[in-house]
Amino acid sequence: MWHYVDAGAGPPLILLHGIGMSHAAWNPVMGYLSQTRRVIAFDIAGFGSTPSLPQGTPPSVPNLVDGLDRSVRALGLQLPIDIAGNSLGGYMALEAAKRGMARSVVAISPAGLWKTNPPPHVKTLFACLRSSAKHFPNVLKTLLRNPAMRELAFAVPLSVGSRRMTADDATRVIDDLTATAAFEETFEQTRSPFSGRDITTPVTVAFGTRDWVLPGPSRCRSGLPPHARWIDVGGWGHVPMWADPIGVSQLILESTAVSR
Repeated sequence: MWHYVDAGAGPPLILLHGIGMSHAAWNPVMGYLSQTRRVIAFDIAGFGSTPSLPQGTPPSVPNLVDGLDRSVRALGLQLPIDIAGNSLGGYMALEAAKRGMARSVVAISPAGLWKTNPPPHVKTLFACLRSSAKHFPNVLKTLLRNPAMRELAFAVPLSVGSRRMTADDATRVIDDLTATAAFEETFEQTRSPFSGRDITTPVTVAFGTRDWVLPGPSRCRSGLPPHARWIDVGGWGHVPMWADPIGVSQLILESTAVSR
């Protein structure tokens, strides 16, 4: 059973974070979403407080979604269910839709929509982030207590506007990035492009115009069903929840409402 936080009441909504993060990535939007929905934000296997997948089980997207399936059923939630995901979590949400697990999907900056492999700079960027977090965590945490430093440090990997995150959330980002033992293997195991043109459930894909982790050339619609809605959001980066919590919440609520 994966670790999760559970808030609100109403039709259930699953939230899935990106690689190297935890359920805390959704902290800025939980208050908005939980006003009308029961929101369950998971720590994906190998991240946050959830252990890695069992030894010998590679953390590929299909295997991670197997774990998600087991956890959702363990909570007694009925499938299909609405799922929103960011980055790796967006890739997983699309895979869940492919299996018929999702009633509707909102994928924000999803991984996996490249033609063959993720853009080459992503591995270097993530390696630098991991190395800095592992070797200089206290220095980073001290610097990130300043909003200007949060903006400088997180504008590229997260989003322009990251100065709006709290100092505690910034510290949690460093802790999550430092603590995970599954980062590198998960990155390597989730490089395959997504293919799901036979999905029938409503799908919304949103990319920010300032997403420098997955810029334009790494976004390909060919793996999506013809009916998928594609949105380019002005000003968003790769992880926009802290920069625009109201906008992210509205997108999720409006997009999942179409399935009701």
